[in-house]
Amino acid sequence: MRITEGTLDHPAVRELIIEHLADMHETSPPESIHALDLAALQTPELTFWSAWLEDSAGIEDMLAGCAALKELDPAHGEIKTMRTARGARGRGVAGTMVQHLVTEATARGYSRLSLETGVEDYFAVARRLYARHGFTVCPPFGDYLPDPNSVFMTRTLG
Repeated sequence: MRITEGTLDHPAVRELIIEHLADMHETSPPESIHALDLAALQTPELTFWSAWLEDSAGIEDMLAGCAALKELDPAHGEIKTMRTARGARGRGVAGTMVQHLVTEATARGYSRLSLETGVEDYFAVARRLYARHGFTVCPPFGDYLPDPNSVFMTRTLG
């Protein structure tokens, strides 16, 4: 798997973000959707990565997933836009991306990495993934307010 920074201009990445937003709108109430669109993913406090796998013939790359890291303050980062492409699910993409974000956040000197996800069954796999990577449920952080449709999780780094 190859992880590449700053690929928001790639058509496959743009399609994956659009798919991600559509799924969020199908599974969560509008007031509880905190997913970022393409414009919001290009702000200076965010770094975006995509993950790529070689196809079965080993000829070209296939988009496997994406994730972003938002700096909330010099000691605290937030995971945003974690998504595995449908054709790449079950290949360890999400776990690799979470580990990449933890490594990057640690290298930046963050002492904490947090995220927001949904309470709906749709998000159960994501909540289990984050728990396996050391994230625990926490109160709202940053600009978030308490929301019965959100689960907030955090992990201490370093």
